[in-house]
Amino acid sequence: MAKYAKIPEATVRRLSSYLKCLEELESKDEKVASSSILATICNVNPAQVRKDFAYFGEFGIRGMGYNIKELKEHIKKILGIDREWRIAVVGIGNLGSALLVYKDFLKQNYRIVAAFDIDPVKVIGNISERVGRPVEILHVNRLKEVVEARNIEIGIITVPPTEAQKVANQLVEANIKGILNLSPAPVSAPEHVKVRNLFFTSALDNLVYYLTN
Repeated sequence: MAKYAKIPEATVRRLSSYLKCLEELESKDEKVASSSILATICNVNPAQVRKDFAYFGEFGIRGMGYNIKELKEHIKKILGIDREWRIAVVGIGNLGSALLVYKDFLKQNYRIVAAFDIDPVKVIGNISERVGRPVEILHVNRLKEVVEARNIEIGIITVPPTEAQKVANQLVEANIKGILNLSPAPVSAPEHVKVRNLFFTSALDNLVYYLTN
């Protein structure tokens, strides 16, 4: 799929941005987009757009630009979101319950098929009052059983920081393939499990740095 063995992470992140830009253009009935148009919408330069796509092949026609529909499908295939990814959320507090009703997941073929908490009875009552029960909420002790039964590949951690690594270990034991950690504490896993620690404060630190400097 890729012409090179090692693709920069920044390029992979930008592919997601390009996909959103293409969807925006398609919603306006646009059929073709140049690298300049994509660069303007995505806040990069045209040379960067062309360089990013060049890692994966030749998609556009010189002097004409990119077919939006075709490029969208190429990017989805590159990112691996041309098929459904089944997800479990562990920790159904404010953030976890918000994820359960986040409709944009389905647009990108992400489907939350199970949710887990240490106290599902209490949580079910709280969520029912606010947002209903879009996903079955189970006790975290059933994690391994349900991951296997429902072919879940990705786990999202939204528990307090003191519990984050414990939950990560449980996900590894359940043979999960990837972990997205939204807890304030970093987690680790064996090399065969891909982990992404996402901290909102780190993003704010980055923003404030540029505001300050």
